[in-house]
Amino acid sequence: MKQHTRAENLADLIGYQDGAVVSMTLVKESSGSVTLFAFDEDQGLSEHSAPYDAMVHILDGEAEITVGGEARTLRNGGMQILPANIPHAVKAHQPFKMMLVMIRAD
Repeated sequence: MKQHTRAENLADLIGYQDGAVVSMTLVKESSGSVTLFAFDEDQGLSEHSAPYDAMVHILDGEAEITVGGEARTLRNGGMQILPANIPHAVKAHQPFKMMLVMIRAD
């Protein structure tokens, strides 16, 4: 049985670092993972693709998320699905935090 912990404000679990992208894995299982990220201004993840579907949820600030060449600005509370095998990228025009949920399918 998995250990249960008290509820937390996800944005408070990870802090910003000057000029960096910080990550913290909350769950890592064969079926998927949940990872928090904190991006300083002008940081990002270059275009890439993954073999699994994922979801990004903005926890704090604002980010530019590009999926399949189409850029969208997401603000606190916004979410974006990242379909498997479709190129995507993340850019911070200001500091922001996000949760990435990766779903691994057989």
